[in-house]
Amino acid sequence: MEYQSSRGRSSAVKSTEAIIMGIAPDGGLFVPDFIPRLKDNFAQAMSKLTYQERAAEILSLYLTDFTADEINKSINMAYNEEKFDHAAIAPLVKIEDGLFIQELWHGPTSAFKDMALQMLPHLMTTSAIKTGEKSEIVILVATSGDTGKAALAGFKDVKGTRIVVFYPRDGVSKVQKMQMTTQEGENVYVAAVQGNFDDAQSGVKRIFAGQDFTLQLEKHNMKLSSANSINWGRLVPQIVYYVSAYLDLVADEHIKSGDKINIVVPTGNFGNILAAWYASLMGVPVNKLICASNANNVLTDFIKTGTYDRNRSFARTMSPSMDILISSNLERLLFEITDHNSQKINEWMENLQKQGKYTIDEKYQEIIQDKFWADFCQDDETQITIKSFWDQHKYLLDPHTAVAVNVWQKYLDATGDKTPVVIASTASPFKFGKSVAEALFKVEDDDEFALLQQLADYTHDSIPSAIKQLPEKEIRHQTVCSTEQMVDTLMSFLHV
Repeated sequence: MEYQSSRGRSSAVKSTEAIIMGIAPDGGLFVPDFIPRLKDNFAQAMSKLTYQERAAEILSLYLTDFTADEINKSINMAYNEEKFDHAAIAPLVKIEDGLFIQELWHGPTSAFKDMALQMLPHLMTTSAIKTGEKSEIVILVATSGDTGKAALAGFKDVKGTRIVVFYPRDGVSKVQKMQMTTQEGENVYVAAVQGNFDDAQSGVKRIFAGQDFTLQLEKHNMKLSSANSINWGRLVPQIVYYVSAYLDLVADEHIKSGDKINIVVPTGNFGNILAAWYASLMGVPVNKLICASNANNVLTDFIKTGTYDRNRSFARTMSPSMDILISSNLERLLFEITDHNSQKINEWMENLQKQGKYTIDEKYQEIIQDKFWADFCQDDETQITIKSFWDQHKYLLDPHTAVAVNVWQKYLDATGDKTPVVIASTASPFKFGKSVAEALFKVEDDDEFALLQQLADYTHDSIPSAIKQLPEKEIRHQTVCSTEQMVDTLMSFLHV
């Protein structure tokens, strides 16, 4: 299998090259030249496998220039009992008949990004060896909160790499900020950007597009790559857990093989729900993919109208990892539904850059609406959902998962569709403890870490150890920069 750029102006590459490069030289995203299909009887054949064995089966279909041993080694180094606190890795929890939550936050940073970012460093270092890459790989990341910490943890002290993370100074939770600014490692660098996530992401994209800067790095034997979901090596492990969710439903006899399911995903940059869509193309019987947004509802409007318009006010919400107005991975979906029409993609992306919006053809809008359904959830609704779900099920939701539950309830009201549903739970509720506590009881303490203990006492749950230990850690990263200073900050970090 080879990978081509969604912009169509770069040569096709192998998966090893796509993973190292992160983004195509023409600014496009790497996309597989075809979507492999699972076997017709995949549910029976794979339902008894461990998560690691399922991952090996699926990744081997996409990473065809990796050997089986290389894939297995990467999987076993990523998904093990030292990294994940649940043997199932991505356990499926039954809430009631027909309603399931897949917990994707049992990794070292208590967020779903661990599912991919514990894997990516191993895929990347293996790719470097296989391609004969001699340059030091500089991982450049813009984060809305969770990707940054997960990438820092994944690449910490990985030989032959450095990692630089930019995050919006006032756009992450206190726990997320502490997780990043206390990160240890000789090869890690963190900077707060004066702006929102889209400002940080746009700055990172400009750095990737700057040929002069790339040449300057090459003189110092360095090469840029990405750990954001624009990197195919970040996205492909996410396909695994959606296939795994279906296999768990069959294995536990909640559904029969071939029965359809709905999947609800709290969505910002569109990577997580795109992975679910790829799983459906591979053969997982999906009825609807329900795209849940917060007040930054650009994706809701796009799916409903066919017009993507980021010309709107940016909202800071209690679900900050979804505070995004430019959903980069949507480009991959558009490339697929247009039958790899890069001319269309270039036209739409140019309109987005120059005018802040684009409108797709009606026939493509119909294709999207056939599979996707979308709505959004305001902060007050998120709080009500956290409280009502706890009262009804004694299950604690983080704000992002609460957005997904709320939008799923709106879908039920609108359609009456009782298809069994899997809701992707993207973070431990303790990662956003202040917001969750405020939804459950009267908060009188402004100290977020004191609130975590109150929340644990109230719910009789345990604070993940990695979060509980944060107040004791030393602040190591205090750099703040404007978007205009991001290049200079990066050069300073790398001493070039």
